[in-house]
Amino acid sequence: MWHRIRSYTQAILERDPAARSVWDVVFSYPGFHALVLHRIAHALWLRGWHWLARWISHWGRFLTGIEIHPGATIGERVFIDHGMGVVIGETAEIGDDCTIYQGVTLGGTSLGKGTKRHPTLGKGVVVGASSQVLGGFTVGDGAKIGSSAVVTKPVPPGATAVGNPARIILADDVAKREEAAAKLGFSAYGVTQSDDPVSQALRGLIDGTATHDHQITLLWQAVEKLACKLDPNCVPKDAAKGETFEADKWNEVVGK
Repeated sequence: MWHRIRSYTQAILERDPAARSVWDVVFSYPGFHALVLHRIAHALWLRGWHWLARWISHWGRFLTGIEIHPGATIGERVFIDHGMGVVIGETAEIGDDCTIYQGVTLGGTSLGKGTKRHPTLGKGVVVGASSQVLGGFTVGDGAKIGSSAVVTKPVPPGATAVGNPARIILADDVAKREEAAAKLGFSAYGVTQSDDPVSQALRGLIDGTATHDHQITLLWQAVEKLACKLDPNCVPKDAAKGETFEADKWNEVVGK
């Protein structure tokens, strides 16, 4: 257990630039306090001391604002940042190196006792602030849940889920946008650049319109050349100097 607790302090020092020392973490981080109390409650839960485990969990909630059911399984180097309002259900499983921000719920969608009701987070998952992950499915290794997302279906490894209901953006689509975040070790708050599906759709429409505009210009140029061949007195006009669709300007508007 002490090895697991030391891993929590190390994770905070690595991922939070505001953490200045081990003592700072031990005495000032509610996420650390909640995880330590959970280790005690979880050990009692596994030994059948359910009432005492729930009582310790209740006091952990009172002291930190973070509610973790003693039956939940939490791996090493997990970091609950800020943490106020975090709720982790009984059958939830959190893998190593996960980062969870304030207001997150790892909740269930069924009432059946003894069933897997809560989600499983793989290794290195980042769950953004105020996100809701609901159901007994798996969020794959290295996946990211954007802030305020509502996830009710499995998320593939390395993918990003954003929106309500959450839409899945595959890892191949965000690989280039993640290069800068990868240098820092993870994406804070589960947010990556340009990962809003609505903005992506708008950019696709804008780029398509710009392509059509260029094609129409070429067609007009071809028509004018053909007309001038038929009429020797024709004065050719430069169709390219007409009004054009400014794709770059509109891409900036939608946040490219």
